[in-house]
Amino acid sequence: MKDFAAIDFETANREASSVCSVGVVVVRHGEVADRIYRLIRPVPEYYSRFHTQVHGLTLQDTAEAPPFPEVWRDIAPRIAGLTLVAHNSPFDEGCLRAVFAAYGLPYPGYVFRCTCRASRRFFGRSLPNHRLATVAARCGFDLTHHHHALADAEACAHIARLVLPDPLT
Repeated sequence: MKDFAAIDFETANREASSVCSVGVVVVRHGEVADRIYRLIRPVPEYYSRFHTQVHGLTLQDTAEAPPFPEVWRDIAPRIAGLTLVAHNSPFDEGCLRAVFAAYGLPYPGYVFRCTCRASRRFFGRSLPNHRLATVAARCGFDLTHHHHALADAEACAHIARLVLPDPLT
């Protein structure tokens, strides 16, 4: 793919609406054009021990962070008209839909593509699994900071350029 926005959310707890950070990598003409990382005050505003163990974020990290609508006002124009790409896109699309609903906002109908599904088609059984870190390594990307939203979005963008065909071709 040549033009898209890779996106990754981290959540504070098991509620899909509890996005606490977002990473976005905008790719235009096959090159990274923009990188965005934001902390978000989650809804509901509590952290489970499990989620903190995964990504390292706590209530103290996001206590002064802006709410989702404020963060998204900055991101939306930067990704306008682009397909969103995520590794395991049902999770990230679910988070986006849930947080829009939590704030009573109309969902803009973003189109998502999934690098996990594409990896299964592209690599088949040549990989032991199709987790983000495994696929990133196979694609030559060093995902040192896995579960940091921007690092995961960067890995996803790298993978997408290799395994997702351009929808117009």
